[in-house]
This record gives sequence, structure tokens and C-alpha cells, in this order.
Amino acid sequence: MDLTKNRIKNSIIIFLICLAVHAFEVLVIRTDETVVAECFINKVFGVILLFVVLHMLNMSWRNIGFVKERFLSDCLRGFGICAVFYSIGFLIEFMILNMQNNPGHIEFFVTGFSLTGNVVKQTGIGFVVLCIFFNIINVWMEEGLFRGFYITYISEEHSKKTALFIAALLFGVWHLVTPFRSVLDGEMTIGVFVVMSIGYMILSALMGIKWGLLYEMSGTIWIGLADHFFNNCVVTNLLHVVTATGVDELQIARVLIGELTSFIFVVIYAKKRLHS
Repeated sequence: MDLTKNRIKNSIIIFLICLAVHAFEVLVIRTDETVVAECFINKVFGVILLFVVLHMLNMSWRNIGFVKERFLSDCLRGFGICAVFYSIGFLIEFMILNMQNNPGHIEFFVTGFSLTGNVVKQTGIGFVVLCIFFNIINVWMEEGLFRGFYITYISEEHSKKTALFIAALLFGVWHLVTPFRSVLDGEMTIGVFVVMSIGYMILSALMGIKWGLLYEMSGTIWIGLADHFFNNCVVTNLLHVVTATGVDELQIARVLIGELTSFIFVVIYAKKRLHS
């Protein structure tokens, strides 16, 4: 396989290999339904495959944005972006709950993001450590592949805009496996699956564009990776809004507000920077 030519086709082949492993783990192994509570095998596989591909192309991790000198400063920027815009999401969520006469409060425990509203609550330092560890692997693989590698790799043969949108599209498709399992398990009808999948894919693609723009503007992977980590680990897995009637009943609204407001901010900032 000549990785120096037909880069879009090669990118799709690499994606399909990772997607097959991802689907097998989610649909068959179901690691997230075990005590581990996270599908991590496909992410480890993706990191290993990325090692191999980079070696075949005589590239290093630094070539795809893993610049160690910028690690701390850019991670702080990424954490800051997520904290600011998700604060807006939490604030609006509490306002809506109060208007519904169902006030909520924040609790700290481990659980996973669920499209169907099912919540498995885990406490204990061991679960927190595992949650952080698996989320590090998750963002390492997804940011390394979908932003660092794809955008760098494809843009050497096509425009940066083309590379950005292809990477974002693949990232959107990547997130369809989980809702598809909900259909197989009878937790979601076909109609709901179609609507949910379209929305989920669009949101994931927009997040991919946001993190891709951050990568292109900064030249490092760290800002997007830190924002991605904070989003997944802290906002989704560790911090939860609990009311008298349930847990994270408005989580979808919180995610939409946090991600869409940060997406708009990054796009506006990117446009101003490009025209300055």
C-alpha cells in the first residue's frame, strides 16, 4: 500500500479498519458494559495503527501536532475554552430546571454518556482513575488520527479546507456505532435512530471542525485535545446534575449549548485571524 498517493482513499481505508474494530467492540465485546465501563480496545488499536502508519510515512508524532514544548500552555487554553462555554451550558440547565420547579445540584461520580438516558453510577477513586486513564487514551487516538494525522496527511495532496471537512465527516460517521447498538438492543426505534444519528453526526462533525481549526491555528494538537478531554471526562463522565426526578435529564441540552457556543466562538476567531 503506497501511502504517499491517493491520500483521501488511504484515509478512508485506515478509517474503515478502525471503524470495524470499533464496531466489533461496541456491538460484540461490549467493553463498556463490563466493570471497565469504557470501550477502550478500539482506541488502543487506533493508537497502535497510527504508530505503524507514521513509521511507514517516516513521520513523527511531532509532525502531527504533538509538540511537547507547547503541552502545558496549550492544554490550559483548551481547558479554559471548555470550562467557559460549558459554564454557560450548566447555567442555562439550572435555569430551566428551576423554571420547571425541579431544582438540581452537581454531584461528582463516574458514569458514561448515554443517548437513551440509562445511567450507571460508580463511586470510588479506582473508577475515577480508570475514567481519566481511558479518556486520555480516547483523546490521544481521536485527536491524533482525526485532527493531527488526517488534516496533515490529506492537506499535503489537497487543500487544508478539504482536509478539514473530510476529517470532520469521518469523525461524524465514527459516532454512529453507539446509537446503532441502541437499535439492535431495542432501546431505540428506527425512526428515532435516524433522527438521533443525523443530529449526533452533525454535532460530532462540528466538534471535529472546531478542533481541526484549533489544530490549524495553533500548530499543535494540545488545545483541541484538552478541550476534548475536559468535555468527555469532566463534563460528561464526572460532573452530573442530579434532581429529585433523575440524573442528567438535560445533559443533551447542556452538551448542545456548550459545544455550539464554543464552535461559533472558534469559527469567528479563526475567520478574524485569517483576515488579519
